Amino acid sequence: MALIGRKNTLSVVRETQSGFYLDGAELGEILLPGRYIPRGLGVGGAIEVFVYSDSEDRLVATTETPRACVGEFASMRVKDIHERAGAFLDWGLPKDLLLPYREQDPKVKVGQDVVVFVRLDEETKRIYASALVNRFLSRERPQFADGQPVDLLVYEQSDLGFNAIVDGKFRGLLYNSNLAAPLRIGARTKGYVKTVREDGKIDLSLDPSGYSRVAPLTDVILEQLERAGGRLNFDDSSDPEDIRARFGASKKAFKQALGALYRARKIVFLNPGIQSVERGAR
Repeated sequence: MALIGRKNTLSVVRETQSGFYLDGAELGEILLPGRYIPRGLGVGGAIEVFVYSDSEDRLVATTETPRACVGEFASMRVKDIHERAGAFLDWGLPKDLLLPYREQDPKVKVGQDVVVFVRLDEETKRIYASALVNRFLSRERPQFADGQPVDLLVYEQSDLGFNAIVDGKFRGLLYNSNLAAPLRIGARTKGYVKTVREDGKIDLSLDPSGYSRVAPLTDVILEQLERAGGRLNFDDSSDPEDIRARFGASKKAFKQALGALYRARKIVFLNPGIQSVERGAR
């Protein structure tokens, strides 16, 4: 049976002027419009599609990929506000995704990026979004090891820092004290589990802890120096965003790595910038 709001591999049962009809089992035949039909596909063939309702509430299939399927979290931009229904989000498909007023707290605005959970109304078979993210996060105790790398989706700012969805399932916290700069709501990034507390709460970091963080980063800096001919226009006064974009690390970690390289007499500071001692001696 085809699943609404998810990717399905379905067989072509017949061809019409509008496109191909796919076998949706209990859901009946589902139209794949002609613009999505790839070359070489015919009756009896199979294709992976996403199934959802069009503007007239008819089930249709598409080869386009939404920003999130039913049961997943994603950041989406608010495109429009309807006075009675709610907000409409850009989720990567021709038909925008409804975020009802009852699923907003606080109310969203046009142009805002909002993290939502995608749901299916089992009665109407309509897909909608909820911005009440905490309701849909797992309450199971996380089984992460300290220092384990994880995928993060930043969804909320608090007094302590930024809450993030961990591996698409759990809630974790990135503390302000460990951040070089504020994070953007909706940002996806790699992170690390600092620890899982007794109450199951997850403390997060954007960098590995301790020397394990510094050692690999020193290697990255030396490699970048080699590629750049021995000099880089980066040092401990560089912009945090520029550092993360170039080295994938926080400014704090970058400064620690520069200190380790300086003490090991592998770099000198040029003010601004750094130079490889080995290259400078040539």
